[in-house]
Amino acid sequence: MAVVFISPKQRQKTFFLGITIIFLLFLIVLAFVVFLAQPQKVAPELVFNKPKVNVDMSVFDSDQFKNLQLFVEMQTQFKYSALTKENKIITGFISAESREDATKILNSAGLGVQSIEENKVGRDNPFVPYSQSSSASKADTTK
Repeated sequence: MAVVFISPKQRQKTFFLGITIIFLLFLIVLAFVVFLAQPQKVAPELVFNKPKVNVDMSVFDSDQFKNLQLFVEMQTQFKYSALTKENKIITGFISAESREDATKILNSAGLGVQSIEENKVGRDNPFVPYSQSSSASKADTTK
């Protein structure tokens, strides 16, 4: 039988140590290649190409542009109560740009305006489900 001076465990340790050292050397070389590499230089004339843009201002002189109409102002809805010529009180809703315009419209219709107030549109708390009544939602918000 042959006498072996290096035990199998020692040979296995040496083998794994050699592989680990080779792997670490490979990683170090790879890191130097990656981190020390510099970007390639770009020619200065290729950095910025000025776009050729022409703005056609003759559109403002066209008939189509000159005939544009302004947007109509949003009208507010007002709740009113008014007297007719027969002294009957009627209530209703009217849409106008302002309270003064609504009053003028009602007066021109032959009604004497008693009260006019802006109609509240929407809900106080938009996060309350529709299934709840409005009195229950007001009670919840006061807590």
